[in-house]
Amino acid sequence: MRISNGFKNGLMSLSLLVAMTLLSAQVWAHGGASVDTDQCRIFVGPHLVHFTAYQPQLTGTTEYCGEIPETGPATLVFDYEGKALRNMTVELEITKEPEGTRMYYQAPTIHSTGTFNTTINFTEASKYLAHVTLLNEGQRVDAHVAFKVGTAKGSLSTSTIVAILAVLLAIAYIAYLSSPQLKGLVDGLLKKK
Repeated sequence: MRISNGFKNGLMSLSLLVAMTLLSAQVWAHGGASVDTDQCRIFVGPHLVHFTAYQPQLTGTTEYCGEIPETGPATLVFDYEGKALRNMTVELEITKEPEGTRMYYQAPTIHSTGTFNTTINFTEASKYLAHVTLLNEGQRVDAHVAFKVGTAKGSLSTSTIVAILAVLLAIAYIAYLSSPQLKGLVDGLLKKK
């Protein structure tokens, strides 16, 4: 079966567009920030903790920081940057703002692996605050990172849009290959241009 060069070029261009969209979605998951201006980093005194949120049941491995798109379960991950915090006690509290209502509390704990996570079921779209407190040699150093939950407002995620486009492209290609009338129409249009 012979496919016109124009159709091949169009298919290749669409494939490239889909690939670029997927790559840009990963870059913008953290707001497109470089490591130096990454808003997902929390300074706890001189130490850095990286905050990431996931909603695997909704968006797979897409990372969020300042805005989590949907209410429901979200896995919050805190990674220590450097090894100093691995020997220190860290306390975590998540509060709903502006009321300051406690949603989650983790008593002071040492995380020798340098990472800890928890899953919280966010039932309300709202602003939240993660309080990370370092307890070391009788001193308390507190830091905060603000984030919102339920910011999607009915919009489709990038991965959903890409999936829909891929399905539509596959349907169009199958229709092109299986319908002589459609194939003749498309080939005729492509030859005119």
